[in-house]
Amino acid sequence: METLFEAGVHFGHPTRKWNPKMEKYIFGQRSKTHIIDLDKTISQLNKAKEYVRKIVSEGGKCMFVGTKFQAQACIKEEAIKSNSMYVSERWLGGMLTNFETIKDRISRLKNLEKTANDPSNSRLTKKERQVISTQIQKLEKFFGGIKDISDYPDVIFVIDIEKENIVVREAKTVGVPVIALVDTNSDPTGIEIPIPGNDDAVRSIKLVTSLISNAVIEGNGIFEKNKIEQEKEQNLKSVQNSNSEKRPNSKESEAKNSKKVDKSD
Repeated sequence: METLFEAGVHFGHPTRKWNPKMEKYIFGQRSKTHIIDLDKTISQLNKAKEYVRKIVSEGGKCMFVGTKFQAQACIKEEAIKSNSMYVSERWLGGMLTNFETIKDRISRLKNLEKTANDPSNSRLTKKERQVISTQIQKLEKFFGGIKDISDYPDVIFVIDIEKENIVVREAKTVGVPVIALVDTNSDPTGIEIPIPGNDDAVRSIKLVTSLISNAVIEGNGIFEKNKIEQEKEQNLKSVQNSNSEKRPNSKESEAKNSKKVDKSD
């Protein structure tokens, strides 16, 4: 709790901007600013971490989304650290609901990168190389964090659901659960696990995002461990099946031995 307090997670919005649906997460107010109940923040945060850990441990993928200035750097950093997808620039409408078009744009980005790295690129004129470079930079800005996406993420972690309302709406449409850092001015309805906390302070955003990122890393570790154990079991079964096929049938052996005895008699 002390760490959350030092990061300013408990500071909500001015009382005049509050959303009544956040009342159960509010401890009180000071200087016309709502104070968030950190006991409830810790409870929700633990639920969120366990939820993410379980999904990722079963092979699921988590996407990090935070496009406000205060969130951009840490969203990108923590997502990369946990080998997750992320969107830290503007969320383009249709990233989930118009998925095939988005995949086409990502494919375009990959093709341009392949062209740029091709040794034969030296035959292109300076202007042509510049055009390709400009196109790559533009596409990388919006799609760089989801280049490896092949299907919907299994869970999305969001900073500030008021700003990212399109993300929340699209996720609901396609059935992807959302966990989010939710401030006192927001409506947590429809969020799988709302984490009550300050979604404006950099330290608060950084702390909560890093904890979710660590949960993803732990989930990945469990998944890889289970994968190795399953492979060992499969290899062991293959060896056992192979040995059983090579081993002669006991009844056939007895029959052969009986014939040999009869002949000797």
